[in-house]
Amino acid sequence: MAKNYQLLIGGEWVDGDNGTSPVINPADESVVGEAPEASERQASDAAAAAQAAFPGWAATPARERAALLHAAAEKLKERRDRLVPLIISETGATANVGSRMQVPVAIARLREYAELAVRDHDIALPPNVTPATPLAPGGLIGGVVARHPVGAVATISPYNFPLVNQAGKIAPALAAGCTVVMKPAPQDPFAVIELAEVLHEVGIPDGVVNIITSAAPEPAAALSESANIDMVSFTGSTGVGKRIYESGASTMKRLLLELGGKGAAIVCDDADLKAVIGAIASVWGFHSGQICTAPTRVIVHKSRVDQLVEGLEKAAGHMPVGDPNDPKTIVGPVISGAQRGRIEGYIDGAAAEGATLVIDGRRPEHLEKGFYVGPTLLVDCTPDMTIIKEEVFGPVVAVLTYDDDDEAVALANGGDFGLYDYVFSGDTGRAYGLARRLRTGNVGVNTAQRNPNTAFGGFKMSGIGRDGAVFGLQAYTELQSIVWPA
Repeated sequence: MAKNYQLLIGGEWVDGDNGTSPVINPADESVVGEAPEASERQASDAAAAAQAAFPGWAATPARERAALLHAAAEKLKERRDRLVPLIISETGATANVGSRMQVPVAIARLREYAELAVRDHDIALPPNVTPATPLAPGGLIGGVVARHPVGAVATISPYNFPLVNQAGKIAPALAAGCTVVMKPAPQDPFAVIELAEVLHEVGIPDGVVNIITSAAPEPAAALSESANIDMVSFTGSTGVGKRIYESGASTMKRLLLELGGKGAAIVCDDADLKAVIGAIASVWGFHSGQICTAPTRVIVHKSRVDQLVEGLEKAAGHMPVGDPNDPKTIVGPVISGAQRGRIEGYIDGAAAEGATLVIDGRRPEHLEKGFYVGPTLLVDCTPDMTIIKEEVFGPVVAVLTYDDDDEAVALANGGDFGLYDYVFSGDTGRAYGLARRLRTGNVGVNTAQRNPNTAFGGFKMSGIGRDGAVFGLQAYTELQSIVWPA
């Protein structure tokens, strides 16, 4: 790729102080391009630029902010033919995922928050009859809870859906009146830089949108520590999320952390196994299992385990692993050699701890290059196994069994994570009752489909706060109560 990608700081496109680093195509291990390497100084400059631009952007009428987001959506649509192959090459996403769930979803998020920007999100309160106190005379007191933009926001996104995730952060932030410093994952930053180019081209004022990229951790750490950053919005691993939480404490940063998941799928004795297998398989190989909502812990009633495992084996046979540009491919590569090694380590460890490897997806023989792991299925698992307790982030499903509903709930709630679980039962009342007992931010009942209007986020070590739809816009606001004598 001949294009020279740069950083955007305070309205100026600049080279990285620390040179460049190669971005590797996970499908064939070729170099996609060179990404700029920001210094800590440049990260600090970007934070300062965002802080300086905040008062003017916050004061910009909501309709003007909305118009710019709509314009960015149109401009991004114009780049679609360029962006889809770029995203496929830098993320390893299959042609189906890249064309349908990367660029189009990013465009939709810009449009969605453009619409939400012009709505009144303040909360009017009915007058309250207040008795006299030593503090003040009594009377009828009116009030409103107003929403204010939180300030300058660092938006740090993961490698699985780089463009979609950044659009889902900056669109509500900009709509609310915040300014941003984008920091994409180092494995695939190019589409996010192109998003910054689009926002710059449509006339977003200087300093309102900034972007830095770096494979080193120090620039991102500089953002989370900077007094010029009021909030960090991060999607990624729980380990990194904990470090952001700690580093932001000294400046009381607001946080939106969407962290790891270890999705449990409770399969009841009366479940429709065809639907169960379809749902698990659809997420099993989706984006090579690099999705935090995947039902990677299947908790199945003992009476149905043999049928379920047999069905999953058959399903895996219909999930070709290979070149993401081939329309027949279902499972492409994982993001890097390091991630492939990490996944293989989990599989090795599970076998060593006593799990039975029914399907082994390690190192598909027909692929000489690329970071591939095929669908992998482990059974005879127990709650104390590492494969059950930790997020793998790959196409690996582990199966446990249970005797009654109480045990199923205990197994599902037994881990550190609580992002997205599932319940499958022919009795929807029973399924709903089980769902309400799960300590998780989201539950799918008899489906792996999502509702885009719900609040998305996790319990426990799966994060803090909620995004998605109107909840996402509210996440970038502070509440201010104003009262007066009515």
